[in-house]
Amino acid sequence: MSSLPPIESTTCPSCGALASGHYCANCGAPLAGSTCASCAAELSPGAKFCHRCGTPAGATPAATRESRTNALPWIVAALAFLALFAMAAGRGFNARRGSTVDGSQNALPQAGLDDRGPAADDQSGGVRAPDISSLSPQERADRLYNRVMLLATQGKVDSVQFFAPMALTAYQMMSPLNADQRYDMGRIGEVAGAFPLAKAQADTILRENPNHLLGLILEARLATLAGDTARLHAYERRLVAAQKTELAKKRDEYVRHEDDITTALAQARKSLGIKS
Repeated sequence: MSSLPPIESTTCPSCGALASGHYCANCGAPLAGSTCASCAAELSPGAKFCHRCGTPAGATPAATRESRTNALPWIVAALAFLALFAMAAGRGFNARRGSTVDGSQNALPQAGLDDRGPAADDQSGGVRAPDISSLSPQERADRLYNRVMLLATQGKVDSVQFFAPMALTAYQMMSPLNADQRYDMGRIGEVAGAFPLAKAQADTILRENPNHLLGLILEARLATLAGDTARLHAYERRLVAAQKTELAKKRDEYVRHEDDITTALAQARKSLGIKS
């Protein structure tokens, strides 16, 4: 009588318990070979969220179906963006911003791709929108990121919810993403209320580099929104400790997000009672 082969076991990368199969029986963290129940992407061992769609690791198919139902408005908005993009690229974006097809005014701006910051406000008139067909995928994503961040600072919640799916779609089309792009996605998810997606980006950044300043900043911001003071202080301490070594690496993303880093470090020192 043949015996069954022994079940291979491994150590859970999250809690250290002895585990087998696709998920740890002790903490539920994914093991090698686990896939996301929502998008089927391969999960990194120990990840709490899917790095692609933000679904919690170990979620059931029923839960992901409900999540997709709740995300329907986001999907519709993203599809609307893609339709606008295709139409605008074909027309060369020669129409004035805020004009309808027949030339009348008071229409929605064409996807907001002419915003690079406060100088490109919705109220500015007489400005021709650029031909985005000539822009690179990164440039399109940058334009949408700037638009979402500008709207968030202005408190225009409805507009943030409208443009955020467009921006996220633009970034997802550039996969695989680097730390800079993941931070942008995380910030968009943060201001739009898509916290699992934002957390997934922070987790991925810190898994590749536990001291990456942008990953630590994103985690600290999410801890603040969750009201978790203990977790906030933990990430603030890591941020302050990593500052000197990380800034010496002169990463491009640190230059781009210099204001975010400076503000976060000042806030961390104040919160922790550290004198400059």
